[in-house]
Amino acid sequence: MISPYADCASARDTAARFVAEHCPWADLDAVQLVVTELTANALRHTEGWWRLRLCAEPGELAVELDDSEPAAPAPRKPDFSGGGGGFGWHMVQSLASRVEILPTRVGKTIRAIWYRQAEAA
Repeated sequence: MISPYADCASARDTAARFVAEHCPWADLDAVQLVVTELTANALRHTEGWWRLRLCAEPGELAVELDDSEPAAPAPRKPDFSGGGGGFGWHMVQSLASRVEILPTRVGKTIRAIWYRQAEAA
């Protein structure tokens, strides 16, 4: 069995290569945190399949995670006493420029989007 952490690490590495090649303007730390969180949540909360996609268009980067779980992520109150979680979904929403949850025929797609900032003159 592959460790979920190995899957998250592989997803982070893939995101780093993609950003370096297609969107060097993007905040790599933010993208990798979102990729890690979405991947970890898919591993933890989805009993079926999941797929991570990275998409680049001029001035836009999208991280998309498709999974077989139709329920949208539910924000939870963060547990500051340790180990209880509740931070991830809030973090995803604050790090990306926009987050969408799109129902699909067999589950959902979570789409985190970053927009390239205009260059200062």
